[in-house]
Formats: sequence, structure tokens, C-alpha cells
Amino acid sequence: MAVGTVASRINNALALIEPLTAIDGVELRYHDTTLYNSVFRFDNEMIVNMHVYGLPGAHAPALHLRQLPAGDMFETYMTSFEHVWSNATPER
Repeated sequence: MAVGTVASRINNALALIEPLTAIDGVELRYHDTTLYNSVFRFDNEMIVNMHVYGLPGAHAPALHLRQLPAGDMFETYMTSFEHVWSNATPER
């Protein structure tokens, strides 16, 4: 995928997501961290979309995780998410 294509995909995703910030409790932040997956968190649930070389995100595997009393997979991704979130900014 060409670099220009990646920028276009990012801008398209932002155009679709940004209107959601008008909803009370929804927050969008920006960062420049190199990531190996995309994490979308919703209270005690999250979707983790793995980045796979050569595949667009829509064709890569995704995990639907729920926070449970036992197990640590949710907590592992949550810790990663919180590190990126704490250094991200609400403005682009």
C-alpha cells in the first residue's frame, strides 16, 4: 500500500469517526506512536484489530475482548492502550 493511500485511509476513518465526538462521553485523541494493532475500547469491552503486513485492517483478524475477573488478556491490552492514551492529545 502506498504512503498516500495510508494517509487517505486515515483521513477517511477520521471523517467517519469525528462526528461521534459530539456524543456525551465520547473522546477522540491523536498520537504518533507506532502500533502493532488498533484498540477500540468501550467501557469493559474492546476490539483489538491486529495489523498484518500487506493486508488492510478490514481483512486482518480482530479480537473482541471483555474484562472478566479471571484472565489477563484484557488487562494486557488495556495497559498498552492507557500508555498511548495518556500521551495522546485531543487536538490534531
